[in-house]
Amino acid sequence: MDWLTESDMWLGRLVFQRLLAVLYLVAFVAAARQFRALMGERGMTPVPDFVRRVPFRKAPSVFQWRYSDRFFALWCWAGALLAAAVAAGAADAVPLGAAMAMWAVLWAMYLSIVNVGQTWYGFGWESLLLETGFLAVFLGNDDIAPPVLVMWLLRWLLFRVEFGAGLIKMRGDHCWRDLTCLYYHHETQPMPGPLSWFFHRLPKPLHRVETAANHVAQLGLPVLLFTPQPVAAWAALGIVVTQLWLVLSGNFAWLNWLTIVLALSAVDASRIADAPAFAATPAWFGVLTVLLTVFVAFRSYRPVRNLLSRRQVMNTSFDPLHLVNSYGAFGSVTRVRREIVIEGTDSPVASPDAVWREYEFRGKPGDVRRMPRQYAPYHLRLDWLMWFAALSPAYARSWFGPFVERLLANDPDTLRLLRHNPFPDAPPALVRARLFQYRFTTWRERRETGAWWLRTELRDFLKPTGAVRRGRR
Repeated sequence: MDWLTESDMWLGRLVFQRLLAVLYLVAFVAAARQFRALMGERGMTPVPDFVRRVPFRKAPSVFQWRYSDRFFALWCWAGALLAAAVAAGAADAVPLGAAMAMWAVLWAMYLSIVNVGQTWYGFGWESLLLETGFLAVFLGNDDIAPPVLVMWLLRWLLFRVEFGAGLIKMRGDHCWRDLTCLYYHHETQPMPGPLSWFFHRLPKPLHRVETAANHVAQLGLPVLLFTPQPVAAWAALGIVVTQLWLVLSGNFAWLNWLTIVLALSAVDASRIADAPAFAATPAWFGVLTVLLTVFVAFRSYRPVRNLLSRRQVMNTSFDPLHLVNSYGAFGSVTRVRREIVIEGTDSPVASPDAVWREYEFRGKPGDVRRMPRQYAPYHLRLDWLMWFAALSPAYARSWFGPFVERLLANDPDTLRLLRHNPFPDAPPALVRARLFQYRFTTWRERRETGAWWLRTELRDFLKPTGAVRRGRR
């Protein structure tokens, strides 16, 4: 079975496995810290209500059989501990079968969370983490040389991530074709980072260069992943550089980091260090990698058909196990940034004299003088959904009303998701939401005011509401 392995890929596998385990750790910790308010027993979209409506075959999860907030928390923290152990090298300190079991447990545990996560887990990087994690089960450990077929499957996954994102841009918004999308994107992206203001203020010719470089990275470099070394390694490193640019310019949870991890798996170690000595590959393991390759090839039919379709869709899973998916990002770019600002008042009547105090979120823009923060690869789920809600109230139909109810009750789990609660001693009498247009300040405005943003009120998003909604609790 040694013909199914390639010793020179050992460093790519090592880096890939350790960093993937770190991303699993981040994902489990984020789930543990946010789930109670979002989908706990008394959350905005409770898991018990979801599993009563959706059968196991459509959303396989351990929580279909049993759910409690305590059990969910223990599940998340157990996943985090296992991920931390694997990141520290535990899977390389046990026999091959035990190492595979560790990776399989990580995948199954996170699948259980995603499949009951509802709208809070409707992001492409959830499926990407699951598909990547499933392939990691078959990578082996330090006992054997890297399985060449599985290492190539990682490149095939990276190709679909990058090439899919590139195609949907070219088929979508015309600003990608005329190289003007980055005139707007740094300002209107879901969650700007601390350097986004500076990226937005780059000269427009540089924005056009950025856009052109993005097309090269997503439509050209992925093809080179399937060429001989060292060309494939240089293509992978080119993808790493472009992803680091995205890391610096915004907050996209672990999407960029996971893409970097996939790209690093394609780096050839033969020019860096000699491969260590490996034991012979067990026949059963070689057979499993062949079967896995056949399975992925068969399941790739629908993702490939989607790539070739003029009606290409982004971030689609074709089965509830999230095994071979379609990916893509920003097929269209918004030109104007809108933000929902939520305020409360002690006044029982929404009179002109009422004093309204603003709730502050951790990541999304609010206070115009507050510099955007870096959170990725950590994922602030409520903040991201607030961005979608500002695009259209339809995105908030299932959860925004319950969110307001919990603010009216000063629900501690919900308030922990926020940066600042303006009513620490007693709940507000009324809560309202207003829609604002935000834009980055110019260099001159920034010097004169110290503000990062300027905002203009557009209209009400939710009129003042109070005790009637609170009574449902």
